[in-house]
Amino acid sequence: MPLQLQKINKKEMLQNVVFLDRDGVINKDSPDYIKSWSEFEFLSGSLEAIKLLTLNGFATIIITNQSVINRKMASGEVLDYIHTMMIETVKSRGGVIKDIFFCPHTPKDRCDCRKPSPGLIFKAKQKYRIDLATSVMVGDSVKDIECARNAGCGQAVLVKTGGGAESEKILKGKAIYPDHIARDLLEAVEWIITHDK
Repeated sequence: MPLQLQKINKKEMLQNVVFLDRDGVINKDSPDYIKSWSEFEFLSGSLEAIKLLTLNGFATIIITNQSVINRKMASGEVLDYIHTMMIETVKSRGGVIKDIFFCPHTPKDRCDCRKPSPGLIFKAKQKYRIDLATSVMVGDSVKDIECARNAGCGQAVLVKTGGGAESEKILKGKAIYPDHIARDLLEAVEWIITHDK
């Protein structure tokens, strides 16, 4: 009986999850932070990329540090509005964002959810019973790739948009190597689909 139960639970685990960083991956990043929907600008190809993930059976979950909240530069309501508009825009172009997990803290807060800590991915795993071994994290920063490794994601992809070019050098210096380096999110997604285990 316990063996049968274990088999059922394994089947129920959510596989083929792609975790995406937000700023610098989906939309243009800003040194002044994204504080309103009017400042949010989709990067070329990112809407098509999320649509491709959806059409190929991948679940897209956003994992993002948003210290703009604790820095008092934007309210939680404003961030919710930005995310609602982002989800609706993605949907209108044929893509689906399953969920968004964000950390509102600054580095000084020493939380366990701010990347590179794996807290946000673990929250997603707990909510959706995600098989992390089949998951992929896509990001443009050192923190994103370190977070993927810390969480036990199957693969980590660095994109050269946002801070990706600089992050590639830093990662090399730390002897941390992404599984793939892509020009942008669309190229990353094409690689993910081709290399789906």
